[in-house]
Amino acid sequence: MATDNHGGGTNGGEPELSDSLRTFGAVLKALRDEAHLTQEQFAPLVRYSAAYIAKIEQGKRFPPAKLLDRAEEVLGPTASRVLGAAAQSLTRKVGLASWFLQWAAIEEETTSLYAYECRVVPGLLQPEPYIRALFDRHLPPLTEEQSQRQITARLARQRILADRPHTTFSFIIEQALLERRMGGKEVTEALLTHLLDVSRYRNVELQVMPLVQEDHAGFEGEMYLAETTDHRWVGYVEGHGTSMLVSDPKAASHMLQRYGKMRSLALSHQATTRLLEQMRGVL
Repeated sequence: MATDNHGGGTNGGEPELSDSLRTFGAVLKALRDEAHLTQEQFAPLVRYSAAYIAKIEQGKRFPPAKLLDRAEEVLGPTASRVLGAAAQSLTRKVGLASWFLQWAAIEEETTSLYAYECRVVPGLLQPEPYIRALFDRHLPPLTEEQSQRQITARLARQRILADRPHTTFSFIIEQALLERRMGGKEVTEALLTHLLDVSRYRNVELQVMPLVQEDHAGFEGEMYLAETTDHRWVGYVEGHGTSMLVSDPKAASHMLQRYGKMRSLALSHQATTRLLEQMRGVL
């Protein structure tokens, strides 16, 4: 599975497509064609972009929950029942790649996104030299074509930071990730500069967890949290080619508590900016 932060997977490109996602996409396309609507015509009617609808029809994105209701308004109740039947298989037949695709769909609609990383800098914050350094070290090795496809896809996903100015983004990263100098001095300098640039966005809060922190609530590992448009919190964790979507409200609440504790323990946004500037200055 291709993950958000590391890249690479069983095919080195897009996550493997599940049969249920392909089926749902094919059904949606057939119903849209039956209504004599192009993707460009259909997309604004259901309040998504044409590119996003294209990915759903190709089986590359997990359909958001609101799509079914919005599609009924456009395609009618009979088409909605057919689409709903196709959607039921998604909950019964979700593979690893589908977990990631479902999280990607949530991420694109979230009102708040929180991320804590202790392994690599979060994918949404990675500059191209850092992304390339990760893929260069991927095992088993990727071809240049596979690597470039991953880089292009990740850079495209990062546009969410600028395209969603009303979405709140909070990132906590371990200082050790910056001290590691993954890829060497030039890559690290590019990373620090990029982090400083992104930290200037009004909707982005960046915090570094100091190397020494005796009271640390993140010992269970990395975590991602997203607030949905109906104000529910959903979590996501991944590692070593596996991932899990945490939709249980109680479990997501526990993750949110841990994240809140870490925000209070990490350096403030302003102190983080000063640290990044100092680290860049001594390279």
